[in-house]
Amino acid sequence: MRLLHTADWHVGRSLQGRNRLDEQQAVLAEIASIAREQEAELILITGDLFDSASPSPEAESVVYGALLELSKIGKVVVTPGNHDSDRRLQAVTAVFGLADVTIRPFVDPRPLRFDSKDGEPVMLATLPWISQRYIVKAAQLMDLDAFELGSEFKDRVGHMIERVCEPFSKDSINLFAGHLSLFNATLGGGERTAQTIFEYCVDATAFPGSAHYVALGHIHKAQKMPGPCPIHYCGAPLHLDFSDDEGPRQVNLVDVRPGLPAEVQEIELTSGRRLRTITGTLKQLEKVAGSCGDDHLRVVVTSKAHTGLGDEIRELFPNAVKVIAAAPDETRPSETLDRQTLSPQDLFIRYLDERDIEDPALVSLFSELYEECV
Repeated sequence: MRLLHTADWHVGRSLQGRNRLDEQQAVLAEIASIAREQEAELILITGDLFDSASPSPEAESVVYGALLELSKIGKVVVTPGNHDSDRRLQAVTAVFGLADVTIRPFVDPRPLRFDSKDGEPVMLATLPWISQRYIVKAAQLMDLDAFELGSEFKDRVGHMIERVCEPFSKDSINLFAGHLSLFNATLGGGERTAQTIFEYCVDATAFPGSAHYVALGHIHKAQKMPGPCPIHYCGAPLHLDFSDDEGPRQVNLVDVRPGLPAEVQEIELTSGRRLRTITGTLKQLEKVAGSCGDDHLRVVVTSKAHTGLGDEIRELFPNAVKVIAAAPDETRPSETLDRQTLSPQDLFIRYLDERDIEDPALVSLFSELYEECV
């Protein structure tokens, strides 16, 4: 069976106030085109369809349209991420079920069971994003014994992974789709730091060797994780902010069959505009004006600031979404850049660091409170 793995669409996310729905719609159309050309039988979307738990109608239109387009190609399975609202997705589950789009918004110990077009049995275990606040409730839904609940997030999630993968068989194609953070995963940029810190990480050894492919979302950099089976983050299909690693964007095309290791092909995506940072004096920047194409730009000016400097830069670079004046003798320009581009969660972590406060629980609480307010 051939499947396509994609995640972390973050539809509705803007860039310094600039709407990117056209880019997001274009890259989702490209993903559908790849799935169609490669004849993908199963499309796994492992979380963060939206950038907000309360997406705009325009963002919903883009996502729902993409799901319906993908459903014309193969069976679609969605597991929510930390940016998604499980209850909002639950509300449309029955409707999308009519189009062979399966949305699994909550913890369910029962894997999806179906046959591939070649008649091979498939078992697909799923696990949506689980916050620390609801981890015990989610564990109880699986009827775990009291001694299994433990005291650490990673242990509880590890028990859940073990439970949902229990039915895997040597005669079936065994798949896992989830949204979580693994120890030693390399961030790609744009992740919520408070929900990728140590306390939210899980060991890759939690996955069974009987799994043919583990499809993960949450980390925006595509990477294969070491473990007892093939474990992959496919990464976000667009560069999300200027902290991004600027590496290529991709989807994973995976061929699986019982008794054999999965064959994973990385297919690069070309839609969307690049995010670039250019630095120099005003005279140096004047020389490269007009050579940046349609890239979204962050421009760092090392000349002395003066009235109207921002307007001069934007006249030279109409696609500049951020203009930063850094004095020539400034010793820590990177710190200035970070402070003006970090998320509220990251800024709060910096605030605590400056006061020598190390309290992951406080960071997690701030993140939970912030999510309830946005």
